[in-house]
Amino acid sequence: MNRKSTFFFVLLSLSAAFAGDVQPSGTSYVEEVLKPYVVSGDLPGAICVLEKDGRRETCCVGYADVKSKTPITMDSLYMQCSQTKGFCGVTMAILVEEGKVSLDDPVSKYLPEFKELWVQVSNTNDTKVLKKAKNVMTVRHVMTHMAGFPFELPAKQGSIPGGGWSGGMPIRSVAAEAAAHPLLFEPGTSGQYSNTGLDVGAAVVETVTGEKWDVFLKRRVLDPLGMTNTSFKPTDAQLNGHVELYVFWEGRKPKWLYEEQMAKRPYNDAHVFPSAGAGLWTTANDQIKFYHMLMNLGLGDNGARILKEETFRKVLATSQVPGGNYSLGLTLWDDGWIGHGGAYGTNAGVNWKTKELKLWVVQQIGPASRPWGKSRDAAVDRFFGKGQDNRNLESF
Repeated sequence: MNRKSTFFFVLLSLSAAFAGDVQPSGTSYVEEVLKPYVVSGDLPGAICVLEKDGRRETCCVGYADVKSKTPITMDSLYMQCSQTKGFCGVTMAILVEEGKVSLDDPVSKYLPEFKELWVQVSNTNDTKVLKKAKNVMTVRHVMTHMAGFPFELPAKQGSIPGGGWSGGMPIRSVAAEAAAHPLLFEPGTSGQYSNTGLDVGAAVVETVTGEKWDVFLKRRVLDPLGMTNTSFKPTDAQLNGHVELYVFWEGRKPKWLYEEQMAKRPYNDAHVFPSAGAGLWTTANDQIKFYHMLMNLGLGDNGARILKEETFRKVLATSQVPGGNYSLGLTLWDDGWIGHGGAYGTNAGVNWKTKELKLWVVQQIGPASRPWGKSRDAAVDRFFGKGQDNRNLESF
């Protein structure tokens, strides 16, 4: 074997090794229980991927688009909503690893407009009472929902057409608006789940790196992991056949929804701005690459090292809030599980200690209960073994 052949043989061997050698499980527990709900029209389509002990069960049932009967597949594009937060967390962890950011740094070190902040004391009738904030807002606060921001800023939600998860204004402008908006509480004293906080964290990334956050994310995370179908502005070709959104009402079949107010069509024109709180499009195949990287303590299936193992353990896999379960844009639960859910029903998590994975994809909103929930959870139990806690599989 010549030198060139040997080189490519080594590359192929390394690629196979890094892929984790996950094999089909031969089971179809989830598919069997979900198919009747597709037939009855209660479930438009869903993807469920489970991994344990090097075995994978893959379930793709129903449709990305019921009307056109387009099958849902592992390469169907979908909106992952708040799962985007974990990607912001990884970019921040990269900067912590490189010594460019400390989680206990004041946000004002990077964004001067946060030097003086105001907290809303009361808001009755026509009078709003504010007081100057006593606590210093830190990077840790904005990345763990403890900064005092609302979920979304009024300016981003209402006054700007297309405002929301993936629209409204550039990240740096969101940060400036957030600094001028009264806080709900003193930084570090309470919690409020907030897309705004993650956007402020992304603005810190932009200041430190000199790059737009989505550009840095693509260069340091998405491209190295081979996540070619993950972006804030998918092409028309990528959007063709994407998983459509359905709304649920109690006692009625799910109905196709043209658009949701936080993500306006068209999905890739000039009104779309990246948001670190939500708005990243992806596919199940791409999402697994990201979560395998978490499972493997910062190492991608293809051998790309995104984070050092020490950084993963001490920065991402450890709660940054005393007594809480939030890390940097990610949720921690049970022993070793790390992941996040999204408003349209997506959810994914891995256990980096036991090397297990759960991924669930639907595109649904509404107040109605999901009739397949108990049956699906029982099927997941069969795969993982009795006694598993499956509350993390369905979005909150």
